[in-house]
Formats: sequence, structure tokens, C-alpha cells
Amino acid sequence: MSGHSKWHTIKHKKGAADAKRGRVFTRIIKELTVAARAAGGDPDTNPRLRTIVAEAKQANMPAENIKRAIRRGTGEEPGVQYEEITYEGYGPGGVALIIEAMTDNKNRTVGEIRHMLTKYGGDLGQSNSVAWMFEKKGYIVIEKAKATEDTLLSAALDAGADDLRDDGDSWEVLSAPDAFPAVKDAVEKLGIETVSAQVAMLPKNYVSLEGKAAQSMLKLLDLIEDHDDVQHVWSNMDVDEKELEAFA
Repeated sequence: MSGHSKWHTIKHKKGAADAKRGRVFTRIIKELTVAARAAGGDPDTNPRLRTIVAEAKQANMPAENIKRAIRRGTGEEPGVQYEEITYEGYGPGGVALIIEAMTDNKNRTVGEIRHMLTKYGGDLGQSNSVAWMFEKKGYIVIEKAKATEDTLLSAALDAGADDLRDDGDSWEVLSAPDAFPAVKDAVEKLGIETVSAQVAMLPKNYVSLEGKAAQSMLKLLDLIEDHDDVQHVWSNMDVDEKELEAFA
């Protein structure tokens, strides 16, 4: 599908979100708190927490902020307790959406998410209404200039990765979610800088959008990602690069 973006869309959106430093810190603090509450405050024995701590350091979050968020999760320090919740629905053009949130008020959050979807012609669905269209995978993106295929393939597969894909200007390393921490560690030991490293919901198939539908969907993604309770948004949208340029 020449000229289309698929995961380039996610990279584009991620870049826009990461530019909002305070927004990034808020998201990471919530994730640190929830991860510590779920499996303890020691990153050495809590792979999910270890991954988020690494992300926090990469974002230049002060060490004390990281420690405080972990202590809130383990109950050593008072603070708001967040609950993880996943919403499923559709956007313009029939694009499937999975919205992962952390909230201290589910009723408020679901009402606001529903309003945003409705505003752009979308709809909030029931549980499992679109989840079957996605696969949960460890997903690491590396610029081709940063690593050779042979070096990356050998290290990733030895660590438990399932596949290495060529995405044009980037390599994509895929793994089962439980293998992701080991694969990420193996890539980092090579001294390779990653564009993105996370457990992601990858679409099995894509919906191609252009024109008004594409622009509406991009606006909807921006709106959802700016919501304070939203941690991640996954979609099966495929959009032409010219639509991204027009939107930017």
C-alpha cells in the first residue's frame, strides 16, 4: 500500500503527544502507580514497572517523582488511586478504536469518551466489540540507520521475539507480551536507541481513510489523546501521508 502510513500514523501521533511534556508526565505517573500497586514497587521483580521506569527516565522525569508515584502505588504514601479501564468503539469511516484509560471516576470518564466519539460521528461499543480485530504484542520500533537487520534479528530472536518486520524507514520487532521485557533489554544492550517500545494492540487488518473521513479521524485521535485519563489509543486506521501533512 504505497504512500500509506499505517503505523507511521501512530508515530506521528505519539510525537505530537510527547511534545506536551506535562501530559506525558501525568500519564507515566499514573502507570507507575498502577503497576506498583499490581505487582510491587521493585522494578527488578516487576517487569511492567521496570518498563515504565525506563520510559520515565527517557522522558527526563525527576527521580523523586518516580519514587513518589511508586510509593503511592504500594501504599507507602497517600494519593489518588486509579483504576484501569478499556473502552472500545468506532470512529469515522468505521475505524476501530481501543482506548486505554486510568481514572479515579469511571462514570465521568466514560461520559466524556462517549461525547468525543459522538461529536465526530463515532460510537462507543460493548466490551469485545472490536478487540477481536487486534493482537496484543510487544512492539519495538527502531530507525534503520540505528541498526543492521542481521544484528537486530539475532539479538531479538535469541531474546524471544517472534518477528522482525521492515516498515520502510524503520524496523519493527514483534514479540509476545510476556517476552517483551527480555526483548527490550536485549535491544538496549546493543546500545540501540528506539523510536517506540511498548506492549501495543496491533490491528490484524486496516481501514483506509482519505479526505474528510481521514481528517475527522485525526482530529478525533487528537481530542482523545489530550484527555487527562487516556493512556493509549489504538486504531486500525491506514491513512495516506498527504493526509497527515494536511493535518499537521
